[in-house]
Amino acid sequence: MKFPCSFCVSSASWQANDQSRHDSGGQSDGKFHVFTYNELKSATHSFHFSNKVGEGGFGSVYKGQLRDGSFVAVKVLSVELESMRGEREFIAEIAALSDVKHENLVILRGCCVEGANRYLVYDYMENNSLTQTLLGGEHNRMEFSWELRQKISIGVARGLVYLHEEVMPPILHRDIKASNILLDQNLNPKVSDFGLAKVLRDEHSYISTRVAGTMGYLAPEYAVTGRLTRKSDVYSFGVLLLEIVSGQAVVDFREDYREHFLVEKAWTAYEANSLLQMVDPTLNNGFPEEEAIRFLEVGLLCVQEATHLRPTMSMAIEILTKKRDIEDVQISRPGFIADFMKIKMGKRHSSEGSTSSAPPSNYIWSSANSGR
Repeated sequence: MKFPCSFCVSSASWQANDQSRHDSGGQSDGKFHVFTYNELKSATHSFHFSNKVGEGGFGSVYKGQLRDGSFVAVKVLSVELESMRGEREFIAEIAALSDVKHENLVILRGCCVEGANRYLVYDYMENNSLTQTLLGGEHNRMEFSWELRQKISIGVARGLVYLHEEVMPPILHRDIKASNILLDQNLNPKVSDFGLAKVLRDEHSYISTRVAGTMGYLAPEYAVTGRLTRKSDVYSFGVLLLEIVSGQAVVDFREDYREHFLVEKAWTAYEANSLLQMVDPTLNNGFPEEEAIRFLEVGLLCVQEATHLRPTMSMAIEILTKKRDIEDVQISRPGFIADFMKIKMGKRHSSEGSTSSAPPSNYIWSSANSGR
């Protein structure tokens, strides 16, 4: 995997490169481009609020149209000078996406540096994210057939297989969640937002002093120890899979003032031999029961407490597509972070529940059948 030489240059050099490419109009020829600020300002109508299509922990996203007529999504990252927050995410995203191409990964068209702002330019995804389409409010939610859920689940898994097993060195995403799965005009899934991504230069693991991710999807052993492996992404994928099949929120806050975890609910249903109750009722029984159960069981395989029992992403695909029998593997209890309030007290926050800090001493790691 190669990294752009622009990592090593100053902002002034970036601006010089911007000007040298101005005449190209940022037109896509399959290569990474450095856009001028004026190009992006014009494309988004001065970043008008009507073109704003999303906002996350690392910046706002605007829809834009380039001079060649193509539509793009422009992410605006503001750099905090003291912590350099924003700069890290900017570089991480370029490092992860500038030299990798896969049908289930969002395409990074280019970037721009302007003062304290950093801009990343992607292909525009017409159908937004799974958060808006599958889990959106009553008026925004689309009807997701079983076949579409199957297609999205396997597509995301294939994107992760590419990152974990085909790219060298492997890339760990660290923030797999519904809002980071975008859908194109044909509802093909694209894994996006690589601002937390890490290149796994050691074959086995990476020790992070800055634990980052999203509550509910965060692998508990990573939150506790800072040790990041492929199985950390596998855990997050397992939660996402449960979410896609059930249509339920990862964490549900109810009138009893207690957090209800999707992982915990799925495990309870599995133990009671009633996994079918977890399937999204909006499907109106229009799904193959055996396959739905298999997908939910793969989700539980991925979130097992013991990391060595979690499958690789390629193994997960084999089971999802019936190339491997799930009866050949045993599902053990999942692990999850049980005490959100204590964790929040010890962490620094960005929007949408993302976190960024070293692991505090008050992390509580629980198996799903403890503390009931």
